[in-house]
Amino acid sequence: MPTFYIDQHGCAKNQVDGEEISSRLIDAGFFATESPELADVIIVNTCGFIEEAKKESIGAIVDTKKRWPGKKVIAAGCLSQRYPDALFAELPEADGVLGNGDLSLIPETVKKIAHGTRVILDTPQQRHMPLPYYPRTTLFDYPGTAHIKITEGCSNHCSYCAIPLIRGELRSRNIADIVSEAQSLIDRGVFEIVLVGQDLGNYGRDLEERCMLPDLLGALAKIKENFRVRVLYIHPDHFPYEILPIIKGDGRFAPYFDLPFQHASASLLRSMNRRGAAEAYLELIGRIRAELPSAMIRSTLLVGFPGETEADFATLLDFQGAAQLDWLGAFAYSREENTPAYGMKNRVPKSVAQKRKALVEEAQVAITAERLKRFVGANDRFIVEETFNHEELSIGRGWMQAPDVDGVTLIHAALRPGTVVEARIISVNGVDFNAVLEYTTTP
Repeated sequence: MPTFYIDQHGCAKNQVDGEEISSRLIDAGFFATESPELADVIIVNTCGFIEEAKKESIGAIVDTKKRWPGKKVIAAGCLSQRYPDALFAELPEADGVLGNGDLSLIPETVKKIAHGTRVILDTPQQRHMPLPYYPRTTLFDYPGTAHIKITEGCSNHCSYCAIPLIRGELRSRNIADIVSEAQSLIDRGVFEIVLVGQDLGNYGRDLEERCMLPDLLGALAKIKENFRVRVLYIHPDHFPYEILPIIKGDGRFAPYFDLPFQHASASLLRSMNRRGAAEAYLELIGRIRAELPSAMIRSTLLVGFPGETEADFATLLDFQGAAQLDWLGAFAYSREENTPAYGMKNRVPKSVAQKRKALVEEAQVAITAERLKRFVGANDRFIVEETFNHEELSIGRGWMQAPDVDGVTLIHAALRPGTVVEARIISVNGVDFNAVLEYTTTP
């Protein structure tokens, strides 16, 4: 059977897809390699969310074929789901184009491509079917961490967002499947389980017309082992407050909240097809911090959306200062085809949007630095991700640091990746912590 390598792009949800593709191929008899040089087939698992990501994915396909013209190069993932016909017609470097509508079809399709047939797999998302569960034998995270995707698609229909075009409407997995998968991962030595979806505040609404996230956390709390759960991506307009006492009552749930506010101007948020405003969002932040004083709150802000005035941007900066968010990512608006915002008037020049983005990022540097100081002197558990063989140093993450998007903790000890340790934070260095070892545990 052919060998394969997956070149992973995009978000954590696309990463879970890549892990499932790899697992399905291995189960079908393919062999995974650790480098593209050793593979017969190179699968570029693309991102199709915004223009910058699309260019990166297309560049990866072209560069891969140029470097290894004798290998089969396949475009998979979100970009292939969004533009299958265009990629197949206009990107000869791709020996196959595989959408993510039905991952069960990929092994047989890859076999055809490996044997010389150029194939396009254009499968629509199964919008009204239960979200299937496939056990993953492959994980792309650092040792000790794994993501579980509990929803697919999104029904919020923010006017700038292409996710419903790519992933379809909201579909939720049932609680029993998720708990079973979490238990199996813990049994394999995973310490941190990261629950992801486009909006976990909507989890279960397609099943029971209500948010079932509190039910899910309650079910996970019945697992006996030592582990950590992180919940990512909750739309702030329908935050399920019922999860706060659950998180407060079980130290295994990280009091970490990823709330993509996007903006603070009420009129601009209405144009984005969102309901919030600065006052409501500040109240949400206040309620979380009142219930969980140590809570970490991450968000994203979107600047340069059509119609954003200087007054709107001033409102956003005022909100940023008042909110004192722990972590923040800023993005300039990307005009995406077939979204409602695509044809909106009063577009903001890219140069203005980039300047506003830089101002948000500059303001956040001091806020994050100040917010992180409260952890100096604290003892906590950290999961070790990397170690430096030539030094007595390791890189770890605490509950206050989500994978890939936040700072890390530099632990002054040589430790095995995947190990869980207790360490004391002694200083802040930019967005990172320095810590010294207290004692070592394992999941």
